[in-house]
Amino acid sequence: MSWAARRRFIILFILGAVAVAFLAVVLISTVYKTPTCSDKTQNQGEAGVDCGGPCSYLCTPQVVPPTVLFTKAITNEQGRTDIVASIENKNLTAAAKGVPYNVLIYGPHQALLKTVTGRVDLPPGGKQTVYIPGVLFNNQTVVNSFLEIDPIAPKWFTLTFDPRIVPFVTNVNQTGSLTAPRITATLGNRTVVVQSNVQVVVVVRDARGEVIGASQTVVPSIAAQGDSGATFTWNSAFPGIPAAIEVTPIVGLP
Repeated sequence: MSWAARRRFIILFILGAVAVAFLAVVLISTVYKTPTCSDKTQNQGEAGVDCGGPCSYLCTPQVVPPTVLFTKAITNEQGRTDIVASIENKNLTAAAKGVPYNVLIYGPHQALLKTVTGRVDLPPGGKQTVYIPGVLFNNQTVVNSFLEIDPIAPKWFTLTFDPRIVPFVTNVNQTGSLTAPRITATLGNRTVVVQSNVQVVVVVRDARGEVIGASQTVVPSIAAQGDSGATFTWNSAFPGIPAAIEVTPIVGLP
């Protein structure tokens, strides 16, 4: 082979190698997809599909599903039915935001009167109260009600502490009359930031622990390192004697 032929061979070899490398890069970038936590594939050391390992969301078997402690339908003398429920997250180091739920409301003969949907945040190791006013009107008879959460619905993530700034509750008192009960409470703000539009729910129980009343209000403002009052009123008597009163500020996860 002459020197000129060898030079042409070397040049063609180099150009061919460059072309092959270029095509390889194009093919890899086109065909190969970097593993992510949303590619619906268990890869990159994940414990499940898009969960565990390097992913922020935990896998369902890694957590305890939320527990619905109670669901209660309360119909007042004006014929309006409200729903109050309590959900517990037993996971001390896991939380979930915007968890969807269904409330099924049944009448006589197990007739489904209505299904109500909503979402709730579940902070680590805590309870959340759900209050839904006016689910039914016209004095419809409610026999049973159930709040349900699909065990696979929550998208759990690791959270080792509760980051919420929740007002503390003091001075809970029942006043008013038998036919027009009234409950007051004081909400305190330990922070240096004003807290605005704080939703507050009250649950009233009798000596057996049965829920006999519930209501909600919104406190427009709690001054920094100050306090503000919350008042709940009813236009009719409770169907039992109040023995315990729980006042709970509802604060979502940031």
